[in-house]
Amino acid sequence: MADVDVLVVGAGPVGLTIAAELRRHGVDCRIIDRLAAPEPFAKAIGIVPRTLEMWDTMGLVREALDAAVPHLGQLVFINGKAAPRSELTLPPEIPYPFTTLPQYATERLLTEHLARFGTEVERPTELRSVEVRPDEVEAVLAHADGRTEHLHARYVVGCDGAHSLVRKAAGLTFEGDAFPEQYMIGDVEVDWELPAGYSMRSVNLDANGTMDDMLVCIPMPGVRRYWLSMLRPRTRTGDEDDSSAPDGMGGGRGPDLGQIQDVLDRLSPEPTTASTLRWSSAFRISHRLVNQYRNGRLFVAGDAAHIHPPIGGQGLNTGVQDAHNLAWKLALAVRGLATDDVLESYHTERHPVAQEVVNRTVRHARTVRHARSGLSNNGDDTETTLRRQAQLLIAYPDSPLVQPQAADSTPAAGPAPGDRAPDCRGLQSDLASYPRRLFDLLRTPRHVLLLFAGPEHISGDGAARLEACAAEAQHAAHGLLDAYLITAAEVPHDARPVGLHPPRVHDTAGEFHDAYTPRDGEALLIRPDGYLSGRFHPAAPQHLTTHLRQTFLTPTTETTPSHTRSRTALTHTNQTAARDTKTTPDSPAPALST
Repeated sequence: MADVDVLVVGAGPVGLTIAAELRRHGVDCRIIDRLAAPEPFAKAIGIVPRTLEMWDTMGLVREALDAAVPHLGQLVFINGKAAPRSELTLPPEIPYPFTTLPQYATERLLTEHLARFGTEVERPTELRSVEVRPDEVEAVLAHADGRTEHLHARYVVGCDGAHSLVRKAAGLTFEGDAFPEQYMIGDVEVDWELPAGYSMRSVNLDANGTMDDMLVCIPMPGVRRYWLSMLRPRTRTGDEDDSSAPDGMGGGRGPDLGQIQDVLDRLSPEPTTASTLRWSSAFRISHRLVNQYRNGRLFVAGDAAHIHPPIGGQGLNTGVQDAHNLAWKLALAVRGLATDDVLESYHTERHPVAQEVVNRTVRHARTVRHARSGLSNNGDDTETTLRRQAQLLIAYPDSPLVQPQAADSTPAAGPAPGDRAPDCRGLQSDLASYPRRLFDLLRTPRHVLLLFAGPEHISGDGAARLEACAAEAQHAAHGLLDAYLITAAEVPHDARPVGLHPPRVHDTAGEFHDAYTPRDGEALLIRPDGYLSGRFHPAAPQHLTTHLRQTFLTPTTETTPSHTRSRTALTHTNQTAARDTKTTPDSPAPALST
């Protein structure tokens, strides 16, 4: 018998995310890191809106918003002259903006969040080897006190960076290349009077219009504190070989304050003085992508699966969303409830996302020598470009877990199966006097079924069919599904079916209808990671149960089998959620709480 369900290797943002999500799903896991303490460096700082939405479902967003600062846009200067600025302004229905948060702060928040589930990072503990067996994985761990531990886990997830031992043990390739240019970064304070919250990009062009010098400054929490990225001079005193800078951020000998000041003197749009150098490094830009995200019981995520140019803050965000995608699937597999497609869908869904990010950032890096400002739009309009940068356009339409759409059943508007489930406001429940957000209902480790009732389904046979859909779907999902009846704005607030379940939520402001354009009697199924699994019109119990069997094994009894219960019960209560996080994943679905 395995000692632990899942071993997570690496306690950066990606490893911490998957460990916290596994614990929220009731899965027993351990997380190790070879470093004695977290690194106090601001390596990755950009947090995109989709990651904040993910942290909302995890119950972490309040702490993140308190610690972060807004990233409002970018000021651009070419040869010292101001060019049009770019604004990072999203439509008002998007709940969260672009922000910046130093990586060490992100790791601290995730570590504290994980600790609420009773799990601590084991430091310094190093993975020495991995041996895959038919029913488990044997991992050899080296502890600081000299002990060698032979740990048996059902699954191992490698979040151990670009030089991942787990990836190598899984026999996965990591093909790619590196750019010849080398860069320096520094975490400093500057005393200029540029608008707060805006990044600054300044370039010098030669007579041919080619960039020969560059400075990018991104705001961070603090007073006039910025993350600076600069081209590394081709030769520096004491450097015999420009190839000395390593791939990725960290490890290379970074600039001192005087060298950073030299860059500012050349490229700052106004005279300024740098001070308080907290950290600096030198690096080369590399791009690599793993061929498979999974081999049997071994998985990779984050930098162990993909590295690319640090443009637009895509790396950390792509990695933590790898983790969010994988955690709920592993949880079902651990309980013996998942079909074969579930774990395989991790690669099917996430590999194309990483491929697109790598291709886009490489393309942008190859054109950065020209006087381009802002984001590379690939021919898209501004809002589409921003949504892509915000990672709001990620979708999984080709996933085996997503309902295929026939041409005559696809909704005319609103999200399609595989798309992100957008938030909306103005939902009024029977048991709360204040309006709620849809994300309040999605703050759960379960699937969520939304049944839309207009005038034809608020009573009689229509209402009975929706109630039957909820009951059959909950059974097909082994109880790991919450169902809600969403009543249309035109339905009187006091109109209700005879039954009291599923809980009723009134679309008072019509925002749910605006976001989803549901049809009267339609069912919308949302996965634990916040993506639409399917839309069913007219909703019918047999269609829902058939679809759910793509994810869940067919129940063999009327109740959830006892073997699906996790060995360790969750005791964490999410104080930040408007709705309590469920801590026993297979317990019967309760009524809507206030």
